[in-house]
Amino acid sequence: MEERFIAAFNAGDIDAMMKSYLPDKGFVIFDVVPRKETRGADVYRKDWEEFFSHFKGRPTISITQLGITADDRVGFSHSIQRIRGVDTQGHPVDRTVRVTDGYRKVGGKWLIALEHVSVPVDLRTGKAETGPKP
Repeated sequence: MEERFIAAFNAGDIDAMMKSYLPDKGFVIFDVVPRKETRGADVYRKDWEEFFSHFKGRPTISITQLGITADDRVGFSHSIQRIRGVDTQGHPVDRTVRVTDGYRKVGGKWLIALEHVSVPVDLRTGKAETGPKP
């Protein structure tokens, strides 16, 4: 599933990306972007559309340090995800985030039911550390 998500993201295919998520209001995301507790895949889809609109061309994503634990019905994962691209003003973007996903098996298919995206914070300055280092 994670490999399909990466391929869909790198192709800019939001429809394919959304197939990874629980398709109803049961999906919850705590995103790193302000205002961001989102409930429902339909709302999160709009967030992805807005995200891609900030780039000239397609950004790319890579996932490292992926750890997954699951039984026959539920699971969770944690990973480091790096997004690179060029913003609409022509500036390079290189952001690294930590992602934790909670999965549910629905109809024999694993879907993300909960996603939490975060960045490390420098406690001395209170500022996020979004650069390429995990």
